[in-house]
Amino acid sequence: MSFLHLFAAAQSPSPSAESPLAVLWRERVRCVVAVEFQTETEIDRRSTIVSGLVLDADGVIAIPGEAASNLTPPSRLVDFRVYRPGQKTSGYSPAEYIGPDGLTGWRYIRVAPGALRDALVPVTVFVKPGAPEPGIGATVWGIGLRNKDEDFAPYFLESKVSSLMTLPRRSLLALDEIAGPNLPVFTADGALAGVGQGGFGESFLMYSRAERGQSVFLVNTDETPVARLASEILPWISRVPQNVFGRPSAWLGLSAVEPVDSELAALLKLDDQSALVVSGVLEGSPAEKGGVQARDIIVGIDGAPLPRLKPDRVVPAWMELQLARRAPGDVMRLSVLRNSGERVELPVTLGDEPRNTAEAERKYFDAPGFAVREFVYSDAVARRVKQSESAGVVASFVKHDSPASIAGLRMEDWIRQIDGAAIATYADAIRKLDEIAADTARTEFVLQTSRNGETAVLRVKLK
Repeated sequence: MSFLHLFAAAQSPSPSAESPLAVLWRERVRCVVAVEFQTETEIDRRSTIVSGLVLDADGVIAIPGEAASNLTPPSRLVDFRVYRPGQKTSGYSPAEYIGPDGLTGWRYIRVAPGALRDALVPVTVFVKPGAPEPGIGATVWGIGLRNKDEDFAPYFLESKVSSLMTLPRRSLLALDEIAGPNLPVFTADGALAGVGQGGFGESFLMYSRAERGQSVFLVNTDETPVARLASEILPWISRVPQNVFGRPSAWLGLSAVEPVDSELAALLKLDDQSALVVSGVLEGSPAEKGGVQARDIIVGIDGAPLPRLKPDRVVPAWMELQLARRAPGDVMRLSVLRNSGERVELPVTLGDEPRNTAEAERKYFDAPGFAVREFVYSDAVARRVKQSESAGVVASFVKHDSPASIAGLRMEDWIRQIDGAAIATYADAIRKLDEIAADTARTEFVLQTSRNGETAVLRVKLK
């Protein structure tokens, strides 16, 4: 662990003896917290611990979006607890879940009023207006947090900027780890430089007598050398979600976009910009209504060409950010190349994203050991069926070694019939399964399912 020093409050010198860096450190540790919460499943609870960044004086805290699955209903994220670094973990404060935001990539919580909340300081206090972004070779430092059994003790990390990149957000890469994921990074004089980004790893070759060179990819989950720059964060830092689902959420409706390869880009004379090929257009989507077609090549948005970004794989993510900045009802003007290079301008009025898996109704049935949820728009897309053919329910959970599991039911199986009755809606499925559960004399029932386009009949034995 490079340049690591523990800063325990009990070991700090008196204020008169503190170095300038120690003073900066003591003030800035107050803008970070540790957050613990529980994810409820049908049969148990699972604990998750992440780092939190204090955003304002009202106790709003940002945690990483990947802290919870996008498939998990917000109602199952419970018992949020906020801890101050280095304090006894028995002295936590409760918090409420606010919701996710697609643009910042954060999930938001709000800590309850009280002594802990009063001791926190928003990270924006350490912004220096007009300060330039740190250049290559500049010293940057940040905060890491130890584990819960160490009272989330904070520690110091320091390195120098190695490069500046657009991934697609403007980011810096340091020579060594500079912060924990989602924790702040500062310049040498204590100005906010950015926020640590997790998920970046290093490639190695591992040799053994059996393997001459096996590729290994290692990711440090506790620290990162990458930070999203403050200039990419501050314009959106007050985007607190309006509800636990993060709605409203703008929807364009492209099934996928892929970066244009170098040969095609040269043929189309796109050497100075990026471009995206539309793989498909979703049924009934704003894109379909606006005239976008499969194999269109997007070269501009709202009259401006797509920027030249490298590597090419960050271009689709850049496109997602442009969409996330907008709201339903906004018009996104797409410039596309079609057929032999004909340029077409397409004004597309964005819609509200269809109900997603996290919003789907669901219910668990203990005797057979499985849960079902309603069939939503994305289920039809994933199974390549028309929305008009949407019916049935999806198995959202299957208990291990339960009657349903033994019968062969798997998560994400599409249930089309129950005991020979066609299931048109979620209500139909619940009504039928409730009838089966109420019949204590019943020994079995039958499910007709679809998985990867193949139909199966499963006999679930209850006794």
